[in-house]
Amino acid sequence: MRQTANRIPEPIRDHPYIVRTEGVCGGSPRIRDSRIPVRVIAGLYRQGEPVREILDTYPRLDPAAVDDAIGYYLDHQQEIDAEIEASSLEAVLAETGDLPPGS
Repeated sequence: MRQTANRIPEPIRDHPYIVRTEGVCGGSPRIRDSRIPVRVIAGLYRQGEPVREILDTYPRLDPAAVDDAIGYYLDHQQEIDAEIEASSLEAVLAETGDLPPGS
């Protein structure tokens, strides 16, 4: 049986709702007490999704956590944009070698 760490993740300085935990969401920054990576909220934000609609999509999130995720994205835009790109369907298919014909 695989053992998991029982450590409580520490909030990232200046972003109390954002944590990193080895083995959870690939160690990517995520919203505390969830498995929602900052890159997911940032992707919606980049598409112009209003915070109210993000909260409708994720009703268990505290509005302050969504604001903090957006703030973290703005403070670490290069890092999160790279995560968004790496997790895109095209990038995943290219990595696994499962590109459709003609790609």
